[in-house]
Amino acid sequence: MDKKKVREQDALDYHSDGKPGKIEVIPTKSTKSQRDLALAYSPGVALPCLKIAENVEDVYKYTAKGNLVAVISNGTAVLGLGDIGAEASKPVMEGKGILFKIFAGIDVFDLELNTKNIDEFVQVVKALEPTFGGINLEDIKAPDCFEIEDRLKAELKIPIMHDDQHGTAIIASAGLLNALEIIGKKIENIQIVVSGAGAAAFSCVRLFMSLGATRENIILVDSKGVVREDRSDLTPQKRQFSTKRDLKTLDDAIKNTDFFLGLSKADVLLPAMLLTMAEKAIVFALANPDPEIDYNLAVATRPDIIMATGRSDFPNQVNNVLGFPFIFRGALDVRATCINEEMKLAAVRAIANLAKTPVPEIVNVAYNQKNIIFGEKYIIPKPLDPRLLTTVAPAVAKAAMESGVAKKHITDWDNYEKELIQRMGQDNTIMRNLANRAKISPQRVVFADAEEYKVLKAAQILLEEKIAIPILLGRKKVIEKIREEYGLELEGVQIIDPRSEDVAETRQKYADLFFKKVQRKGYNLYETQNNIFTRNYFGLMMLENGDADAMVSGLTRQYSDLLRPAIDIIGVEKENSKISAMQMMLTKDGPLFLADTIVITKPDTDDLVEIAINVAKMVQKFNIEPRIAMLSYSNFGSSKDAEPRMVREAVEKIKEKYPNLVVDGEIQPSLAFNTETLAQNYSFSDLVTGKPNILIFPTLSAGNIAYKLLQSVGGIDTVGPILLGLKKSFHLLQLGSTVREIVNITTIACVDAIEKRKI
Repeated sequence: MDKKKVREQDALDYHSDGKPGKIEVIPTKSTKSQRDLALAYSPGVALPCLKIAENVEDVYKYTAKGNLVAVISNGTAVLGLGDIGAEASKPVMEGKGILFKIFAGIDVFDLELNTKNIDEFVQVVKALEPTFGGINLEDIKAPDCFEIEDRLKAELKIPIMHDDQHGTAIIASAGLLNALEIIGKKIENIQIVVSGAGAAAFSCVRLFMSLGATRENIILVDSKGVVREDRSDLTPQKRQFSTKRDLKTLDDAIKNTDFFLGLSKADVLLPAMLLTMAEKAIVFALANPDPEIDYNLAVATRPDIIMATGRSDFPNQVNNVLGFPFIFRGALDVRATCINEEMKLAAVRAIANLAKTPVPEIVNVAYNQKNIIFGEKYIIPKPLDPRLLTTVAPAVAKAAMESGVAKKHITDWDNYEKELIQRMGQDNTIMRNLANRAKISPQRVVFADAEEYKVLKAAQILLEEKIAIPILLGRKKVIEKIREEYGLELEGVQIIDPRSEDVAETRQKYADLFFKKVQRKGYNLYETQNNIFTRNYFGLMMLENGDADAMVSGLTRQYSDLLRPAIDIIGVEKENSKISAMQMMLTKDGPLFLADTIVITKPDTDDLVEIAINVAKMVQKFNIEPRIAMLSYSNFGSSKDAEPRMVREAVEKIKEKYPNLVVDGEIQPSLAFNTETLAQNYSFSDLVTGKPNILIFPTLSAGNIAYKLLQSVGGIDTVGPILLGLKKSFHLLQLGSTVREIVNITTIACVDAIEKRKI
C-alpha cells in the first residue's frame, strides 16, 4: 500500500488498539500445572543450566537462542525519517520482527539503544552475544554503521548483518544478473552509475564487484555530483570508490551507461538522461515511495530498458524481504559464526535462479496472472513466493558449511526442506495471497449494511488497497453523516438508496425481473414490488442483473432472513443442490475450514457428501490441497449408531466419486489431529500422512458450536461464513463483525466472484 494512502489515525490506532505495539512473548511449553512451572523455573531449570555450564554449545539445545535474532538500532537513520531517536525507532524494529516471524519463523527481540557513541553501541551489543543466535543491525546512520558492523563481525561469533546495506545489495544483485542474462551483456563489461552514496550504495557496489564488475566501470553520484578523486569532502568510503574521470553531474555520468542504480531520491533521473543511456539499458530506481524516475514514464521513454523499482505496484520489485529472513534462517540453522561474502553470494544466486524456474500456481494465483515467466518484467521472484524459504535458506546454509563458518552440519537436505515447510503455517499468508489476487481485478461489491460505521470503514480500506470497488446501499444523508463524523474518505464511491426516486426506474426493472423469477415460489406481485425497496433484495437483484459482481450482508440481520432471497434470486449452482457454509479459522498452524456451520441443520448422507465436496472445491480455489476429516464421536465403526453410520456412508460415497481426494472418517477430532496415534492404531487411514485442514460435522449444531468455541475461547480469527453452492458471490457477515472481518470476507467474496466468472 502506498505510504501516502496510510491515514495517520489508522496507523496510530493499529499500533495502540488492544495491547500497545505489535509483538508479544508466548510460551512454547506447557505452563498449566504446578509441575510445569517447577520444570520451567525452580527447581527444574537448574538442570539445563548445569548442562550449559559444562558445554556452552548446549545453550542451543536447551534455550531459544538458536532461533532468536536481535533487531538493533539507535534510531539515527530510520526509514525516510532520519535521526528520530531510539524510542521513535521502536515501531519500525517491531515491524522488522514481524517480517522475520511470518516469512521465516524466526523469533525477534527488538533493542533500541540510546547512544550515538560507536564504542558504547558496540560494547552493549557484544555483551548481548550469549542471548541471541544472530544480530540484525537496522537504521544506523552512515558512516557509523560501517564501523559498527565491521567491529561486531570481528569480535562476535554469531551471524551479524546490517540489512540496510546488504539486503538491498543482495536483491539488486540477483535482479542485475538476470537482467544482464536477458539482454546478453556481461557484468565485467558494463558501465554502472549509482545515484546515492549511502550505506546501501557502498554495499551494492562491493557485491557487484564480487560478481565481476570492475571498479573502473563504476561511477557514484551523491548530492554534490560525481564522487571524484579531486573532491575535498569525501568520506573514506566515498574515496574508496571515487573516479578520475572528468565527470561532474549525473547528466554527464549517465551517457552510454548500461546500468543505473538509484538509491537517492525521486525524479533525479530525467527522461532526457534516460535517452542517452546505452542500448538495452537497465534501470533500478529504488527510492521509496517515489523512484528516481516514474516506472511508466521510463518505459514509455525507453521501451528497450529493463526497469525495477522498490514498489509493489510495478514489475520487478527490489524488496529486502526476499532476502534477510531466509539468509538468517540458513545461518541460524547451521549455527554460522558470521554472514560472510560466500553466504551473501549464495543468496544472490539462489534468488536469481529461482526467478528462472517455473512459477507455481499459488504464485500465479496470488498475483492473478495466468503464467508468470522469466523475462523483462519478471527478473526477481515475487515476495509471496513460498519457495524462497526452501531455496535461499538451504543455499546460505550450504555456503556457510563450505566456507567453514558453520558449527552444525546438515546432511539430509530433503528432510531440512520438510522441516522448513513445517515451521511455517499458512495463517499469515492466505489472506495476503487472496488480497493480492483480488487487487489485480477489483470486483464491484454491494454492501447492504452501509449505514453502519464498520462497513463504511471497511469500504474505505478496500477502496484504498484496491481490493474491491464498494457500492453502498442506504440513505445518503445517514451515510454522509457517519462519513463526516469519523473523517472517512469515500470519494467516488457509489451510494444508492433503494427507496429514493432517483432509482425508481431501476427499482421497477428489478421488481419486474424479480417477480418473473419467483412468481411460482410463494411470492405475489405486491410482495415483490415491496421487497425491492429493501436493501438486501435490491442488492441481490443488482448482483443477479450484472450491476455488481459480489454482495456482502448480514451485519444487522439474521442469516435466515437473507438465505431465502439469495436462493430465490441468484439460485444454486446445480439443480436440486443445497447451499451450505464454511468458516475459515486462521490458526497458527494454518487455515482450518469447518462446515456446515449455519445452513443445513440435520444433513443426511448425501448432504454430507455435497458439503464436503463443495468445501474441497473452495479450498482448492485458495490453492490449498484439501485434507478432509469427517467427524463423529466414533472412530471407524466403533459405534453402530445411526449418526456415525451416516458419516461412514458419506465417506464411502466421496471416495467412490473422488478416489484421489484425501478424506477419512468417521473419526473423533482428537484422533484426526494426532497422526502418531492414528498411525499406530489405524494405519490404513488417509489422514496418517498429515493433519486435516477441513472438518465436516455431522450436524449444524456441532459445527456451529465448534467454530464459536474456537473463536471465543481459542482466540482464533475467523473468516466467514463463506457460502457454498450459490451461482454468484454472495457472502454473509456475523452479527457484530469487526472491520477486519468485513475486509476479510469481502476479499473472499471478490476471489469467489473471479472464480465463478471462469465457470
